[in-house]
Amino acid sequence: MGDHDDHLKGSETRLWHLIDERLQPGADVKSIDARIWDLFGDTWAVMFTDLSGFSRQVARFGIIHFLQIIHEQKRLLLPVVAAHDGILIKIEADSFLIIFRRAATAVECAIAMQRACQKLNQRRLPEEQVLLCVGIGYGRILRIGDIDVFGAEVNAASKLGEDTAKSNEILITAAAREQCQDLTDVRFTDLDLAVPGSESNYRVIYQTVG
Repeated sequence: MGDHDDHLKGSETRLWHLIDERLQPGADVKSIDARIWDLFGDTWAVMFTDLSGFSRQVARFGIIHFLQIIHEQKRLLLPVVAAHDGILIKIEADSFLIIFRRAATAVECAIAMQRACQKLNQRRLPEEQVLLCVGIGYGRILRIGDIDVFGAEVNAASKLGEDTAKSNEILITAAAREQCQDLTDVRFTDLDLAVPGSESNYRVIYQTVG
């Protein structure tokens, strides 16, 4: 096994060792928390994606249709992520968890991903379309190598992307929006909706395909 894999395993092992220390009677929880944040805390933009109506499509068209759409989504969108220097943390069914150094880059990537899907969908039957939903947060999170990420902005991005956004939508937290002041050709509208991890959230208004 390569050094990279060993490092990731070491990161995860170290985290859970510290969590175990935290559980012990009389533990100095504040000190242990500071050590965890010192080891794993960093500032990232977090993106969650989801596919609208996907569960209904699988129920109607079967598991092979599910595998086809998953494969197609990866083939279509992961090169876009790579072009914007996104780091794919994990794929769960039809959802991606991706991190970026800058929130503005995450938004630019989300727009490019949406446009790629929209361009593809122009020549597709409804049941074959890739209908993307995106949520983005930004802030200090715990990053455990390339295994997982944790934090309030992670929770908020997940809620926005997987539970709130509709097809073709990009929803972002207030913290993410504050980092996007220099973006041109986009604007933001208030969702008037709080989610766990973010009290204020916004819809990105961008030029769609077609």
